[in-house]
Amino acid sequence: MSSKFFARRRQAGVTLIELIVFIMVVGIAVMALLGVLSLTTTNSADPLPRKQALMIAEGLLEEVQLAKFTYCQPTDANVETAANAAGCSPGLAENWGAEGTVRPHDNINDYVAASNTPTAAFDAGGQLVNAIGGAMPAGYTARLTITPQVLAGVGTAGASADTEVLRIRVTVSYGSEQVVLDGFRMRYAPNFP
Repeated sequence: MSSKFFARRRQAGVTLIELIVFIMVVGIAVMALLGVLSLTTTNSADPLPRKQALMIAEGLLEEVQLAKFTYCQPTDANVETAANAAGCSPGLAENWGAEGTVRPHDNINDYVAASNTPTAAFDAGGQLVNAIGGAMPAGYTARLTITPQVLAGVGTAGASADTEVLRIRVTVSYGSEQVVLDGFRMRYAPNFP
């Protein structure tokens, strides 16, 4: 065969140098991509603890909102008709603080000892528990604040339990993060003016 034959033939495939350069470029790109993914994963917020904190806060807020909101103790004969605390039988007006330790309480005012004060109302022996006494997931703490409010011209601000509107704030903390939920409750009295 002549040298003309070899000179006209095209080269097929890649050279060893081209293969090595390709492997190095791809390797550097993959290392950069893995570095970015690692950094993103390390610094991203873990959604599971936040979702659990939100579920705990929603459950606790619902528990308090579902409690009765009357001027009198549920055992008072005037509980359905009292238009204010003066309408209750002597010694049976609702006030801040629980009459017992059983949850859920019979009135919203029973969950805290004083208004405007964050309270560990859902703890039993330092452990966050649900309404039937079952332990909640570890690592979460909850605080409840109940504040008399004025809402749409109804209610009175201050510290009195003898008001028509309450703001209920549940704060659930986990690590250095927290979830805060607010709700409102208006008093339902059949003869409210």
